[in-house]
Amino acid sequence: MFDISVIIINYNSETYTVNCIKSLLTHTSTQLSCQYIVVDNGSEKESYKVVNEYIESIKNTTSIELIRSNINTGFGSGNMIGVQKATGKYLAFVNNDTILESDCLASLKNFMDKNHDVGVSGPQAFTEDKKILPTIDHFASLSREIFGRKILEKLNPKKYPKRKKLYTKPQQGQFIAGSFMFFRAEDFNAVGGFDTNIFLYYEETDICKRLAKINKSAYLVPDATFIHYHGASTEKSVAIKTELKISLLYIIKKHYGIIPFYILLTYLQIRYFFSSTVKPKYWPLFYTLFLQAPLTKSLKHKQKIKPIV
Repeated sequence: MFDISVIIINYNSETYTVNCIKSLLTHTSTQLSCQYIVVDNGSEKESYKVVNEYIESIKNTTSIELIRSNINTGFGSGNMIGVQKATGKYLAFVNNDTILESDCLASLKNFMDKNHDVGVSGPQAFTEDKKILPTIDHFASLSREIFGRKILEKLNPKKYPKRKKLYTKPQQGQFIAGSFMFFRAEDFNAVGGFDTNIFLYYEETDICKRLAKINKSAYLVPDATFIHYHGASTEKSVAIKTELKISLLYIIKKHYGIIPFYILLTYLQIRYFFSSTVKPKYWPLFYTLFLQAPLTKSLKHKQKIKPIV
């Protein structure tokens, strides 16, 4: 058994993936036994080829494996493909658009070894120009969507600690950002891993909600730091914005019930109806909300199987 299984997804962003792996190998203590699993999530042939050639070049000195999917399965499902091969005591899910600045894996492992009530932790994230990116966040909820994070943080700072604050000691949050999530494998497996119904977004809220139900908390470990090229692996578009709303409403219904779901749905329908009259590009988003944002409208169902060559 390895100390840590590190799982990385590549989707047509091979340069980020190679640099991420190099960063992990450079900054991770040789005292740790690490297994690296890279899942190519239905990339184009050239992207896969670059990643494969690099991995082949380091196989003699590194426990690393590349798994190729012939379809883009999304964030949760892509990571779950990697989980099938993982044998580590801990599981580290690391976005490929990240670069380590410290030995994050050792810091997170040491923290988790001493805190058995913690189910997931994460390092402090920064942008490439050293601005803080939130590592801890507040659960997606009706109140968060309507009032916003800042109001919740002012009204109840104990329940909603500041997200954009430079902490010097470990800080509990409601969930850890998906760019770098470090789980005890036993806890991850106990709650069933990532929900593969979700293609993109809100996977962190969902799994940390389930961890909280078995009394496992989420923590930022600030002495571990990394750079996240935020959003580099996902292009922004109305389709992506629509996917975000589909996932949000799915999470609200799953964890809070039908009444909060319909309240939020109505709020979003009204909001994007008026947005669409000003910006017609939002009509497809409004139409999806009009249909009650079913999972059948997710990008997951628009992916096509590609021949593996």
